[in-house]
Amino acid sequence: MSDFRYVRPDNFPPVVKNLIIINVLFYIAQAILDSQFHLTEKLMLYPVIPGKLQELLLQYDVISASQQFKPYQVFTHMFAHAPFPQLYHIIFNMFSLWMFGRILENVWGGKRFLTFYLLCGIGAAACHLAMQYFRSEQLLQAILDNSADQQKYAGALAPALGASGAIMGVFVAYGYLFPNSQLYIMFFPFPIKAKWAVMGFA
Repeated sequence: MSDFRYVRPDNFPPVVKNLIIINVLFYIAQAILDSQFHLTEKLMLYPVIPGKLQELLLQYDVISASQQFKPYQVFTHMFAHAPFPQLYHIIFNMFSLWMFGRILENVWGGKRFLTFYLLCGIGAAACHLAMQYFRSEQLLQAILDNSADQQKYAGALAPALGASGAIMGVFVAYGYLFPNSQLYIMFFPFPIKAKWAVMGFA
C-alpha cells in the first residue's frame, strides 16, 4: 500500500505571510514616526557618492548628513515603501509577493524561498548602487566642467525604496519554472503566458 498523500498547497505559506506582515509593520511605523523621526529617510537606500562630489553636495546643502549611504540600508530599504498616501506601492508589491511567492515557497520550501528572496533584494541593491556610483562620477565631471549635462545626471542622487527588486526576482523565477502558465494582468484584455510577461517587465 502506498504511503503517498496529496498535500494541498498552502495559500499563505509562513515565509510569505511573515514577509507581508513585516512589510506592513514597517509601513505602519513609517506612517506613525515619519513626521517626528523621518523614519523613511533613514530606511531608504542612498547611493555611494564619490568623496569630492559628496563634499560639494554637503557644502551647498544639496544633501544632508543623514542622506548618505549606510550599510544597513541594503536590508532596510527592502521592507520600507513610499509613505502614505502612496498606498499603491506597498499594495502592488505585497499582492505580487503573495501571488508568485506562495507558489515558489510551496515548491521550494520556506528556507530556500527566503534565501532566494533576500539574495534578490541584496542583488538588486548592489546593481542600484553600482549604477548610481557610475552616474555620480559623471555628475561630478559635469559639475567640474560646468557642463549643461548636470541635470542629465542628477538622477544619480536618487535613493531606492521598496521590495520591488526582491519581488522582480521572484517573478522571474516563477516565469522560469512555469513559463506556460497563464497570467491575467490588470488592464490587459486577455491572458498572457508567464514567460512573455517576464520578458515584457524585464
